Amino acid sequence: MTKTARLVTALLGVAAIVGVILFMRHQSAPAGGGSAGASASGTPSGTDRAVPVTTATVTRKDVPVILEGLGTVTPLATVTQKSQVDGRLESVLFKEGQAVKKGDVIAQVDARPFAIQLHTAEASLFRDDAQLRNGKLNLDRYETLKKGNLVPQQQVDDQRTVVDQLEAAVRADRAQIESARLNLDYARITSPIDGITGLRQVDPGNLVHASDASGIVIITQIDPIAVLYTLPQDDLPRVQRALQAGKVSVESYARDGIQKLATGELLLVDNQVNAQTATIRLKAVFPNPEHALWPNAFVKARMNLTTMKGALTVPASVVQRGPNGTFAYVAAANNTVSPRPVEVGSIEGEQAIIAKGLAEGDIVVTDGQNQLKPGSKIAPRAAASVTARQ
Repeated sequence: MTKTARLVTALLGVAAIVGVILFMRHQSAPAGGGSAGASASGTPSGTDRAVPVTTATVTRKDVPVILEGLGTVTPLATVTQKSQVDGRLESVLFKEGQAVKKGDVIAQVDARPFAIQLHTAEASLFRDDAQLRNGKLNLDRYETLKKGNLVPQQQVDDQRTVVDQLEAAVRADRAQIESARLNLDYARITSPIDGITGLRQVDPGNLVHASDASGIVIITQIDPIAVLYTLPQDDLPRVQRALQAGKVSVESYARDGIQKLATGELLLVDNQVNAQTATIRLKAVFPNPEHALWPNAFVKARMNLTTMKGALTVPASVVQRGPNGTFAYVAAANNTVSPRPVEVGSIEGEQAIIAKGLAEGDIVVTDGQNQLKPGSKIAPRAAASVTARQ
């Protein structure tokens, strides 16, 4: 390549580089005439921007103090109904799943053997009672003769012994009659509680025994019914104070926490704390006429300990935590905010009870605090009122 050709090639390369640089500068230039134009347009800087937030008004209201725990529905009574006598199961007088009352006949064992035992015992009593009457007459005669020294004392004593033995035989006969009648009564199997029958464990025609493990049917009491639930042990003092003050209302909800199933009252607190979980067990009783609560179902139990009258309340999201403790952002009339230290009495559901730091009517920020600092301008989106958990 000649010297002239190399020179032309170098010039073309320089021109290409200059063209690329000019193109890139043109692409990176801001629209509308650059940064000076943006400043001249009067657009506010980031520090002056109004932060969109949600606010609420501090209010006074009566607030229920509610503790919630997960629980299990438990029958107050479950009975495995067995036969108390041995014999052939003659009939079953219930349908599976049927509601029964205490004393209802649910099955019948063949009673003929027990009727025969009763008649035999009655016959023995009749015989021994006749012998006893005769023995007493003879004793009266011997005692009269003894007064005239016509019979020896030994004969009188022997006759008195015979009378005592016959008296014992009569008493034994009466006991046999009671036993036979009891077996006749046991042959009619009745429900010992009000409840719901489960699956039948044995069919008519089978021999049943008092020692059978499975029994005939399991009867479960449904109304009323109990719920066993747990709470942290830290709640124990408050629960005990509420129990000492009177009845404690408990509401049972489905697992979603929305559908209310029943309303009852706290029955007792278990006598020990679970050392492994640091929880306490409580038992509440509920009327259950509609059978909304079913044994072994999982439910949520909400216990209303007391009601705080005229409490100063804000949404729980208002309370923030910083290096110096809890605080809340309070809005001024010119739509600026400032942090204010607050003292929280307690958190009840989705609302906080304020003990100190706020006053009724204050406007506080409930959402968007992460973008705020002292003196920040705000643009409230909506005023939200504190609602108690239903």
